[in-house]
Amino acid sequence: MKENLPDRKHIRHKHFDYNDGIIFLTICTKDRRCVLSRIVGTDVLDGPKIELLPHGKIADKFINELDEFYENISVLKYVIMPNHIHLLLQIRNADRRGRRSLHKCEQLSSADVEAGHLQKSALSKFCSTFKRFCNKEFGENIWQRGSYDHVIRSDLDLDRHIEYIQSNPLNWYYDELFIEQ
Repeated sequence: MKENLPDRKHIRHKHFDYNDGIIFLTICTKDRRCVLSRIVGTDVLDGPKIELLPHGKIADKFINELDEFYENISVLKYVIMPNHIHLLLQIRNADRRGRRSLHKCEQLSSADVEAGHLQKSALSKFCSTFKRFCNKEFGENIWQRGSYDHVIRSDLDLDRHIEYIQSNPLNWYYDELFIEQ
């Protein structure tokens, strides 16, 4: 007998191909533990600095080795905060002839989309692989389940997220993810 379970909330944008575009991604640590970095200093000109902790150094290593694992994903900008990471990812989808393919939602019927017949997205693959590689080296799982993503929809939206990543260390004490270290 099937229990009456609540409907799961779908967090992905229904009509966006997560295999092609620019995505702002946030990955948080479990229980918001501050194990990735510390925000130090109050330099007036440059602002505070990020000091990576051992877990943050491992995460940084895998972010910088990304091109070795994925030919279709590039990191445009990122920051490793004490308990979360923000990344701007460029995801490119190409068919065998090197041309960009049509968006999946244009190729599939709405019934296919509703039925969940989309392949696992490059973004999902990246997140799970990144977490798995880090956890293997950490010797434990430090990541919160899931992640947060935002589809970049315009140049203004992209500029706003680049600025957000750059100013995140300066605004750490006002951040919604802030926890006293």
